[in-house]
Amino acid sequence: MIRIDDLAIFVRVASLDSFSAVGREMNLLPSQISAAIKRLERELDIRLFARSTRSLRLTLEGQNYLPHARAVLESLHAGKACLQHSETDLRGTLQIASSSDFGRNVLLPWLIEFRQHNPGVHIRLSLSDHIADIYREPVDVAIRYGAIPDADFVSLPLAPQNCRVVAAAPSYLDSQGRPANLEALKEHQCLRYHLNGKLYDRWAFPAADGSLEHISVSGPVISDDADVIRRCAIAGEGVMYKSWLDICHDIQAGHLELLLPHQQGEPFPLHFICPHRKQFSPAIRSLYVYLKSRCAARLKEAGGAVRR
Repeated sequence: MIRIDDLAIFVRVASLDSFSAVGREMNLLPSQISAAIKRLERELDIRLFARSTRSLRLTLEGQNYLPHARAVLESLHAGKACLQHSETDLRGTLQIASSSDFGRNVLLPWLIEFRQHNPGVHIRLSLSDHIADIYREPVDVAIRYGAIPDADFVSLPLAPQNCRVVAAAPSYLDSQGRPANLEALKEHQCLRYHLNGKLYDRWAFPAADGSLEHISVSGPVISDDADVIRRCAIAGEGVMYKSWLDICHDIQAGHLELLLPHQQGEPFPLHFICPHRKQFSPAIRSLYVYLKSRCAARLKEAGGAVRR
């Protein structure tokens, strides 16, 4: 008979490609992880992994079996949640990943408020601008901007009409002037973003014919942390191209000024992403509804969408 614990170990080993990493995560010895995989292989009468002293990879049979193993574990998890907790008594731990700026300055206060209304829910929040692999990392929900190409994820809209806007602090504009058009951005000190070895120094703007117009920018400040870029902009270090949802309150408060208000910015929708395709837990469903309402309220307080 197949043990559920062995099935869970198999799924984690398939994600992390390491007996020792899974052992550390589950507080088990590598020999215990190996024994669990061997038991499962005997029950299935197949070889799940091709193992050597330096590598570990799924066999073809292991690749074929993996989605079924995941489906079994997800079904058991959903069934347990339905039996133990009602919709009005949310419990469990939610492991959430988000980008640095949005997560720290916008999402965190919302999560605190959500947990205060649902004290049975525990939050583990990971903030990074590096995209988390929610199959390899222990993440229940990722809150991310931009296009989501992987169809295996459940991706629900939080702020589908959000876009990037050009902004700078009044102190910078008083000393350097205001750009009159996109070409003028080339003459300004622009705050640039660096991620995964790529420098984002070509800002994209929708053109009238549906294509994208790219403007190459330069400046003295580069960072791989979006929150650093925002703080530098508020300090008067230069012009930034940033999500309207992130900085709408800064503009409303006068810390930043919206530039080129008649220029449409690049679409930058916000998504609620979950790896479970079958069923959300009550806590995840409630969190989605709550965050969607908070996004709508934030944009409404700031005057709705960017006026063009």
